[in-house]
Amino acid sequence: ILHPRYIINKVNILPGNSTGVNLRKAVISENNLIEPGRYFSSSDLQKTYNNFARLGAVRYTNIDFRELNSIENIIVGKTFNYQQSQKHYLDVDITLSSNKPNTISFQPEGTNTAGNLGAAAVLSYQNRNLFRGSELLSVELRAAFEAITGLEGYENHDYEEYGIQTSLQFPRFLSPFVSRDFRRRSNSVSEASISWNLQNRPEFHRRVFSAMWKYRWANPTKHFKYGLDVLNLSFVYMPWISSTFKTDYLDDISNRNAILRYNYEDLLVMRMGFSVIYNYNDQAIRAQFETAGNLLNGVSRIFNLKKNDQGQRMLFNIAYAQYAKFDFDYTKIISFDENNSLVLHGDFGIAWPYGNSKVLPFEKRYIAGGPNSVRGWSVRELGPGKFKGSDGRIDFINQTGDLKLDLNLEYRTHLFWKFDGAAYIDAGNIWTLRNYEEQQGGQFKIGEFYKQLAFAYGLGLRLNFNYFILRFDTGMKAISPVYDDFKEHYALFNPNFKRDFTFHFAVGLPF
Repeated sequence: ILHPRYIINKVNILPGNSTGVNLRKAVISENNLIEPGRYFSSSDLQKTYNNFARLGAVRYTNIDFRELNSIENIIVGKTFNYQQSQKHYLDVDITLSSNKPNTISFQPEGTNTAGNLGAAAVLSYQNRNLFRGSELLSVELRAAFEAITGLEGYENHDYEEYGIQTSLQFPRFLSPFVSRDFRRRSNSVSEASISWNLQNRPEFHRRVFSAMWKYRWANPTKHFKYGLDVLNLSFVYMPWISSTFKTDYLDDISNRNAILRYNYEDLLVMRMGFSVIYNYNDQAIRAQFETAGNLLNGVSRIFNLKKNDQGQRMLFNIAYAQYAKFDFDYTKIISFDENNSLVLHGDFGIAWPYGNSKVLPFEKRYIAGGPNSVRGWSVRELGPGKFKGSDGRIDFINQTGDLKLDLNLEYRTHLFWKFDGAAYIDAGNIWTLRNYEEQQGGQFKIGEFYKQLAFAYGLGLRLNFNYFILRFDTGMKAISPVYDDFKEHYALFNPNFKRDFTFHFAVGLPF
């Protein structure tokens, strides 16, 4: 016997606590797919739960159904004739419990950058229902201090950072070009944000202003998530550079480092981007493409704007960046049982500066090494290619690249209580696409790159609290591309603990 189909008769919106339902009727209607006159659908029920669950103003949602008596009256002459109806109706009660609209939090942090100890603090404020539509207003204030060691010839040896970031999220797609049905079923978010960051280092002072408008939406049934950065604007301003730093690095004729100079000049970056994520059955694929400077380049050519000494066109006397960037990330988890699994991971990225740029902005360049890359090397210690700094220390400017490849194989197992273990093999490196004089051996070449892959192996211990994971990973160099000597190149067969060992502390899994 087939189960009868039910028609929604009446929908009641009820408060779940004393604060009432503090949402506009239009917002409730937009997120509720259970409507009078429509047939009951389990899919609409689940989507309605999902829609209200993602609203920050709603603490929890409960939906109850009541079946009505299947009796309808028919008038025959002047008398009523009652008979059993062939239709089945449901009344619906949707109970919405409101969340606290305002929260304030304070988070202290400890920092350790290349052995330099410091402290930071973040003060955050959130309003989860700014316009009674579950809009999320976030304001974050950050301050950081770090004592820098190993610098000579500078008056100050401290690093200070102050920043403010404000964002406003709308739990819907704010655009006149999409249908109402798409807005209701897409789990979309529109976000605007602005930020100001002040950095004072012994070598220079930097100010960064950013503004952004972006969309995020999802198709849960098909396991896809999408992102569209309509506008992402960044302005980097360098009000002061130490005379010592200028003399030693920027004004030294013998140090013709275009990458270094480019990253200590005022710069305007205006970019757009699109991303897609597929996540299903222990498999995740992420792809992202972004491009910058094309609109500004068109404007500058139309109005024939002037160029600087490096031949870059300028807008308001500021050079703008122009590049294209593509990233692809793949993760596959093969589970043997509830305690043991094997994880395969690959990460590829490529960025090409063109037009108004010969060098990528520093923030867009790739780095290798660290807890999420090839773990036999520290962050920025590896690459590009077989490049090695002259003094053997990490060169934070030159050890960056335009192309990245990471390959990881990790076995994970549960040990006891909250402790998990891992054993892994990592491979990868970064390269430049152009042949920069200051990065000898760093350019990507088809016939050479595979010889420049770095390999590492290691063991890890993870403290798993479900809602967050503390990770302690060790790494040993196995193949080091910077050395030509057999013993140093193949460190796997000639290990040197002092030279090859690296320890990493991180929060969360690497991939």
